[in-house]
Amino acid sequence: MERERKREDYCIILDFLQHGYPFDKRPSHLKTSIAQGLGVTKFALLEIVPKKDMYLQPFERVYIGDEEREEVDHVNGRIGVGRLTQTARSELPHAIKALVEEREAEFVEFFNKAQPMSTRLHALELLPGVGKKHMWEIIKAREEKPFTSYEDIKQRVKLLSDPKKVLISRILNEVEGKEKHLLFVR
Repeated sequence: MERERKREDYCIILDFLQHGYPFDKRPSHLKTSIAQGLGVTKFALLEIVPKKDMYLQPFERVYIGDEEREEVDHVNGRIGVGRLTQTARSELPHAIKALVEEREAEFVEFFNKAQPMSTRLHALELLPGVGKKHMWEIIKAREEKPFTSYEDIKQRVKLLSDPKKVLISRILNEVEGKEKHLLFVR
């Protein structure tokens, strides 16, 4: 059995601080540029140190994997949502939305394959606005025919609001540490 990779390979830049953090008390010649990013696969919040004289733009996708990197010197590690700058915080929902749209097939597959977590709780019920009634409607619809897109889910599950918005809301709550059970964030 192949072990799941623990690290992200790419991230989306949420904010770039050319002169480092403003609260860093070191002299300016000792400060390094810092970027805050969101991992593309596991939605990890990361602190990144770009290579010297490299300027990163918000929403730029950069490689942070183990191979040779063009823009990034190293990754300092994960950071909590409390360490995000105001700019990074405001860009976070937009970055999550972009990833949910980009990875549609993967998230539609979640709706097709989600299973019970216990005898009383189904993974689908962890999505915002999805209760027992919606859960059974989703299960019944997917048994007839697997879902193919967000639009297909929207059409066949009448009472469910936009599945894309439901996923964005759930992922944002997981990233912010507001959820006990993690479905998408590691």
